[in-house]
Amino acid sequence: MLSIEHFYLLLALFLAYAGLRNLRDRRFAHAAFWILIAVLFAAGKFVLEASKAGDKLPAQFAGAAVIALALLATRMRREHIDEAPLAQRMASAQRLGHKLFVPALIIPIITILIVLFGAKIVFGAAPLFGEGSITLIGLALACVIATFAAILVTRERPAAALGEGRRLLDTMGWAALLPLVLATLGGVFAASGVGDAVASIVSALIPADSRLACVLAYGLGMVLFTVIMGNAFAAFPVMTAGIGLPLLIQQHGAAPAILGSIGMLTGYCGTLMTPMAANFNLVPAALLELDDPNAVIRAQLPTAIPLLLVNLALMYWLAFR
Repeated sequence: MLSIEHFYLLLALFLAYAGLRNLRDRRFAHAAFWILIAVLFAAGKFVLEASKAGDKLPAQFAGAAVIALALLATRMRREHIDEAPLAQRMASAQRLGHKLFVPALIIPIITILIVLFGAKIVFGAAPLFGEGSITLIGLALACVIATFAAILVTRERPAAALGEGRRLLDTMGWAALLPLVLATLGGVFAASGVGDAVASIVSALIPADSRLACVLAYGLGMVLFTVIMGNAFAAFPVMTAGIGLPLLIQQHGAAPAILGSIGMLTGYCGTLMTPMAANFNLVPAALLELDDPNAVIRAQLPTAIPLLLVNLALMYWLAFR
């Protein structure tokens, strides 16, 4: 039976590998950063079970580790990591052609198939996919299968997948953790009552009986929080708890699925506009060695703004039908 914990352990092994490679290269801050994250992933279930049992010490160690990660991030510097020569990479790209897209396309296809049919797959009396979100399990399994597919397509050694994965991870650095951290931050905000505070402020500032005003507050609030926090996953629980659920769904009768899906897409418009989304907007500029660090954002604004307006119109039109 596959659970999400199996993939967390697999990820921990890869992070430990990246840390040991950095240790060998005498990049001590990077090594400590990745090894510490590997320990957190590997021990996550133990920490959770210990906390439920009333033992606060493992959770306190985990909290101290997060603080240590923040300190280590200040010592991490982007450095050139050796890769295959340009001529070799160009020759490989020309040889493989569109086959290069096969591993990338495998990930969404397999994820969708597992989400739709994974619960029906059983061996004997036991389901194949066990504890954890079926979507996350499907995504994790799809990534593993795509890795093997990439090895078959490129005819490279399995060690090349580890080496290139480590190189990309070190190139992104601490920014690779931003989606995870910001999504967690959104959950913390929601649990600490930020959504209730937002609801009270919005109710005082806008006419809560106006459907249009609430839609604009929700959509623009998603964009604003995403710009500030760098990730729509962090903004979604706050704005949905503060405006979406009490005002649009409960008061005005909006369809939750439609409101949530379009609301999340509206938040992504903010992702296109903000340097806080470093892994999306700043890291690509660094990888491409662009003179303007905000060049990616400038290129995305002509798409983000019209898309925001279209999303607001669709939300108002579709969520209340």
